[in-house]
Amino acid sequence: MVPTSCRVALLSEFGSLNGGEHSLLALIPEIRARGFEPVALAPAKGRLAAALAEHRIPHVAFSMRDDRTTAVERLADAFDRTAATLLHANSLSMGRLSGRLAQATGHPTTTHLRDILNLSNAAIADLNANRRLLAVSQATRNHHVAAGLDARRTLVVYNGVDPNRFRRRQTGRGWLRRELGISRPSLLVATIGQLGLRKALDVLAEATVQVSATVDYLVIGERYSKKDESVVFEADAFERFLEAAPTGRLHRLGYRTDIAGILSEIDLLVHPARQEPLGRVLLEAAVSGCAILATDVGGTAEILVDNETALLVAPDDAGALAGGIDRLAGDEPLRKRLGTAAREDVATRFTIEAAADGLTAAWEAALQSEP
Repeated sequence: MVPTSCRVALLSEFGSLNGGEHSLLALIPEIRARGFEPVALAPAKGRLAAALAEHRIPHVAFSMRDDRTTAVERLADAFDRTAATLLHANSLSMGRLSGRLAQATGHPTTTHLRDILNLSNAAIADLNANRRLLAVSQATRNHHVAAGLDARRTLVVYNGVDPNRFRRRQTGRGWLRRELGISRPSLLVATIGQLGLRKALDVLAEATVQVSATVDYLVIGERYSKKDESVVFEADAFERFLEAAPTGRLHRLGYRTDIAGILSEIDLLVHPARQEPLGRVLLEAAVSGCAILATDVGGTAEILVDNETALLVAPDDAGALAGGIDRLAGDEPLRKRLGTAAREDVATRFTIEAAADGLTAAWEAALQSEP
């Protein structure tokens, strides 16, 4: 058993708020209820810092980017200042750093695996130094175990979602159309996520040219990478959107904090990702009762079932994506059936309580195990 109150340091790489950060923050009340008190190690400024303050989580400033050559030494010092018993890294990249800390100091560490990437032997060695590795899906675990991660230490802990927060409103709808000045009858289609190659905004942009239905496309999210190829990728994708068929119109909404409300307003969420370990936006859209069209990649099929709780298509297939949009645009009963079935299924299987149980059980095991 863990002590009555065990302090756990939560290590984050970036100061932004994306799926991984939202997934961990959603568990904070349940984590505390299970006897673990969180303290954050994260960049000093940004949306994450504001969210930590809102959750009343103590925050020790730490950024690997300040000086990568001294990152382990600086992390050891920051960890000591938290007075924590355990360090949990909230991403694969931070899991490498926590593994190096464990090797250097013997501190117990765990990490989340929220990406499906091809890893070097050095990365595998770093990650295996953690006492527990928590994959967000079976697909994520299978990929990394096949590459050399220790199968005994690598567990699947699904993210949890609060269905009450994302319950689809039945009254007071229409505010988003008014905000965007949309007066014509159209299908309101949104894609939500970081603007990057893995989320495949370019494929959706290509699909819009082939869609015959009258659609207003909402692109919600930001590009965080400053690399030249990422800048060009974004510019090319939006240029293609502007070439969409006459029935399609584009609305760039950028970063939004009102995703729950937006999911109540839209008719369809399209998730065209090339790779997706376990998309949080899919969980949120599902429990909101929104119809979903997604690519069958990574852990998506662990959330959704084709033709039962969503329509799933192959990745990098703009024609299939366009066909799915047209099919759902012309069949409102199908949209309602898929949305209702997804809400009932996902709200039962991906609970906050189950996610907190899995995470804290891994922490308990790590504290009781040898390096």
